[in-house]
Amino acid sequence: MMARRKMSLNELSEKVGITISNLSILKTGKAKAIRIETLEAICKALDCQPGDILEFRN
Repeated sequence: MMARRKMSLNELSEKVGITISNLSILKTGKAKAIRIETLEAICKALDCQPGDILEFRN
């Protein structure tokens, strides 16, 4: 979604108010959880829905 919006990790970090390292953890799928507030801020910055950026894995 970041590529579609032509947005860098640095730019998203500034818009959302999260450190680049924390965004990187989310982006690589290494995070075990995400706060609803964080998800909402990312979706607003990327103008998307949660289902556009989340994937369910067993």
